[in-house]
Amino acid sequence: MQKQVEKKKYYVVRERAVPEVLLKVVEAKRMIESKRVATVQEAAEKTGISRSSFYKYKDDIFPFHEETRGKTITFIIQMDDEPGLLSMVLQTIARFHGNILTIHQSIPINGVATLTLSVDILPGEGDAEAMVEDIEQKDGIHYLKILGRE
Repeated sequence: MQKQVEKKKYYVVRERAVPEVLLKVVEAKRMIESKRVATVQEAAEKTGISRSSFYKYKDDIFPFHEETRGKTITFIIQMDDEPGLLSMVLQTIARFHGNILTIHQSIPINGVATLTLSVDILPGEGDAEAMVEDIEQKDGIHYLKILGRE
């Protein structure tokens, strides 16, 4: 009989779509890692979750930036076709210690271009979450969508 291997699937969702219990598990993990609490029981009580919820989800939820260091993320950006905007995006990636692996920009249609990037987030240096937020806030960026993570 052949043993079936569970294939892991990953999703990137915005914080507002994450159930409250999972956000509390992340907070409990932070409390334990920072040694603000001594036990899982204490972290669970302070965050208002049960110990069983903590143990059920602790290996399945993590802040995006923590797990992307040393990883490759691929994202797509729709942006205005304005001189200097692409350069500003690339400078932002460099400022957050991202190493661009691939880049492709479509020919602009109606003044809007689509940019696809694969970026290596250097271990111990980059903060992908802050980088993505910074890019999203720039004038001329319509949206940024994360396509994948390796």
